[in-house]
Amino acid sequence: MRILVTGGVRSGKSTHAEALLADRPAVRYVAPGPARDDADWAARIAAHQARRPAHWTTVETHDLAAALTTDAPVLVDCLGTWLTAVVDEAGLWDAPAPTVLDHVTTLSDAAVAALGDDVVLVTNEVGLGVVPEHRSGRLFRDLLGTVNQRFAAACDEVHLVVAGRVLVL
Repeated sequence: MRILVTGGVRSGKSTHAEALLADRPAVRYVAPGPARDDADWAARIAAHQARRPAHWTTVETHDLAAALTTDAPVLVDCLGTWLTAVVDEAGLWDAPAPTVLDHVTTLSDAAVAALGDDVVLVTNEVGLGVVPEHRSGRLFRDLLGTVNQRFAAACDEVHLVVAGRVLVL
C-alpha cells in the first residue's frame, strides 16, 4: 500500500495517516522538516510525538530516498516541510524557478524510486486559495504542487482530508 494523504493545514491529515499504520508492529516515522528554534514549532512536534506509539522509530532527515529504504512501514510527515528544508538547505529561494525545479525534481524522483510497498506520505494541498503576494510563496506553492503530483502518480491511493473527513480519490 502506497498512500498519499493530502489536505489543508489542521485538516486531520497526520492523524489519518497515523491511523493507517496504527496496527503495525514497527513503523519508521520520517520527519523531514527544517530545524527551527521556534516555540510554536516545538509545540507542534511535541504534539505529534505524544500521539505516536512508543514503538515507532523517528528519523529526522531530508534524505527521503535513504529514509524510504527499509522493510518496515514508513510514514513521512510531511512533503511540504521536506520541500522547505530542501530549498532552504540549497539556498534556492532566490534562484531562477527552473533551477529550483530541477533540484527538487532530482530529489523527488529519487524518493519516488525508493518508495517501498508500505508507505504513507503526508503533504499539504496547495493552490486552492489566493495567489501568494511574495515570490517565495508562489515558488513554494508551484513546487509543492509538482511534488504532490509526482508522489500521487507513484502511489496506489490518494486520500484528501478536509475537516477531519477523508475522501479517497
